[in-house]
Amino acid sequence: MTAILGISALYHDSAAALLVDGEIVAAAQEERFTRRKHDPRFPARAIAYVLEEAGIGLDAVDHVVFYDKPFLKFERLLETYLAVAPRGFNSFRMAMPVWLREKLFLKDLLKKELRKFDRGFQEARLMFAEHHISHAASAFFPSPFEEAVVLTIDGVGEWATTTVGIGRGHDLEIRKELHFPHSLGLLYSAFTYYTGFKVNSGEYKVMGLAPYGTPRFKALILDKVVEVKEDGSFRLNQKYFNYASGLTMTSKAMEELFGAPVRQPESEELTQFHMDIAASVQAVTEEIMLRLTRALAREYQIDSLCLAGGVALNCVANGKILRDGAFKNIWIQPAAGDAGGALGAAQAAWHMELGQPRKINGADSMRGGYLGPGYSDDQIAEELTRAGAVFERLDEAAMIDATAQALAGGKAIGWFQGRMEFGPRALGGRSILGDPRSEVMQKLLNLKVKYRESFRPFAPSVLREHVGDWFELDGDSPYMLIVADVQKDIRRDMTAAEQALFGIDKLNVKRSEIPAVTHVDYSARVQTVHRETNPKYHALISRFNELTGCPLVVNTSFNVRGEPIVCTPEDAFRCFMGTEIELLVAGNHVLRKEAQDPALRENYEEKYELD
Repeated sequence: MTAILGISALYHDSAAALLVDGEIVAAAQEERFTRRKHDPRFPARAIAYVLEEAGIGLDAVDHVVFYDKPFLKFERLLETYLAVAPRGFNSFRMAMPVWLREKLFLKDLLKKELRKFDRGFQEARLMFAEHHISHAASAFFPSPFEEAVVLTIDGVGEWATTTVGIGRGHDLEIRKELHFPHSLGLLYSAFTYYTGFKVNSGEYKVMGLAPYGTPRFKALILDKVVEVKEDGSFRLNQKYFNYASGLTMTSKAMEELFGAPVRQPESEELTQFHMDIAASVQAVTEEIMLRLTRALAREYQIDSLCLAGGVALNCVANGKILRDGAFKNIWIQPAAGDAGGALGAAQAAWHMELGQPRKINGADSMRGGYLGPGYSDDQIAEELTRAGAVFERLDEAAMIDATAQALAGGKAIGWFQGRMEFGPRALGGRSILGDPRSEVMQKLLNLKVKYRESFRPFAPSVLREHVGDWFELDGDSPYMLIVADVQKDIRRDMTAAEQALFGIDKLNVKRSEIPAVTHVDYSARVQTVHRETNPKYHALISRFNELTGCPLVVNTSFNVRGEPIVCTPEDAFRCFMGTEIELLVAGNHVLRKEAQDPALRENYEEKYELD
C-alpha cells in the first residue's frame, strides 16, 4: 500500500486529500470542521478526517505533498516590491512579518504540525509541488480523458497566473505560462472589489449580478485596462490596479476611468451602474477564455479540455466554451480553487514523481465529489438527540416519499445525506432543496433561509436522463459547473412592460415553468444527478417527478450567507433551527420545525460575518 497526503494551506481554503494506491479515498476543506469560512490555517482537522476515513495513521503515509513552493512565491513578492519601490511600503511592512514568521520557514511549520500526528515524522517524506502543477494535476488526472489540453487560470500561484499543459496517460507537461501581474483571476477580483464585494469569496456574486446589466463598458475595459491578443494572451495595464504594491485591488485611475468610486458594501446600494460593470467584466472574461480555448484547440488538435484554478468556477464562461465547440469534451475539477490543490499535489506525486499509471474507465475518479465525512443512521440519531432534536426515523422509501411530498407542498427542505461534497458546491449531500415551479421560492430561500442578496440565482438539480428536455444541454454536468439556457418550449415570453424593466426590477418576472431556477437571462447553472453516484438523491427527484411531472429540484448549499456548508448532523440541526427551513431530513430521520423546542432557535441572521 502507498498512501499520499496532499495539503493546501496558509493562503485561503486550506484542505487535505488522501490517495491510497492512486485511488481518492477522501478530501475535505478545513472550513467545514472549524466553521470558519475559507479558513486558511493548517488543516489539522481535515487531515485527521482523511486519515480516519482511510483507517490509518500518519505513520502509514509514505509522502506528504504541499501544493505550492513558498520560496518561489517569496521571490515573486520581493521582486514585485523592489520593482515598485518606494510605493508599496505599507503592504511590504504588513506582509513581511507573516512571511518571516511562518511562510518562509514553511518546512519547519509543516514538520511541527505533522509531528502532532506522528512524532517520528521525517522531512524526507515531505514534498512540494508548484501551485499550477497542483491545479493542472487536479484537472487532468481525475478526468475521464486519456489525452487532454489542460488550462489553469487563477489569481496567482508562485509566478504563473495562467498555464497550458498537455496531459497524456500519466504524463503532464506544462507548455506555456502567463506570469504575474497579468492575471485574469486578479482582473475579476479587482472588479469584485470595485463593485463592493469581498475578494476571494464575492466573485460568484459578480457573475450572478452580470445578467441584470448590459456590458456597456466592455470596449472601454478592452481598450484601456486589459490588452488581449487574438490567441487569448493578455496584459493588464497596472495603472488601474493596486494589488502589486498596495492594500487595495484598484487604483484611483480605475475610479476616474468609470467615473465612480469603489462601492461601499454596507452603506451603498447596488445600482444599474454596478450591474453594467459586472456584465462588462464577465463579458471580457468570456472573450479572453473563448480566444484562449479556440487558439489551443487549433494549435494542439486535441479533442478534450480540462480546466482548474479559481476562474474555472466561472460556470457561465464554461457553458460558453462548451457551446462554442472548439473542444468536443470538457471536464472541470469541482474543487477548482486552492482547496483542489491538495488533491492535485497528491496526484502529481503519484503519477509524475512515482511514475504510476492512470486507470481510465470512461468516468472521472472524483466519485461524484462526495469525498467528505458521512454518518450512519445511528450516528445521526445520537448527534440529533444530544442536540435536543425531535425526530422520527423512517425506512428509506417512506423518507423519500415524505421529502418529495413536502417539496411538492412548497416547503424548504434541509437535505443531509451520505458523504459531504469536496469543493464549493453542494451536490445533494449537504443541500437545501425547494420546488423549482414556485414563483416565490427563489426570494424565500435568499431572504429567509440564506439571509443573502435577493438577486442571487439558484441551481437546478435535474435527473441526467431528463436534462435535454428542460435545458439546452446535451451532456453531463455533475458538478454544477456549466450554465445552460432553459429550453424554449418551457419559457414564458415577457410583455413589453416587463422587457422595459431595468436591473433588479427584472427579478420578480416569471420567465419559465421553473421560475425558481431560471435566471433573468433564461439561464440556469445545471447539475445533472446520476443514479450511479448519488442513488438517494436520484430517487428523491424521481419521486418528486412522479408527483409533479417535474424531474428537477432547486438545490442550494446547506448554510447561511457567510457560513461554511454544514458538515455534521449537529451543524445541520443548528442551521435548521436558525433559519426558516421547514423540514430537515438527515439520513432516514425527518425533523419538522413545529415539533422542535423553540428555545433551541438561534439568530443565524447575524451569526456569521457577511461574505
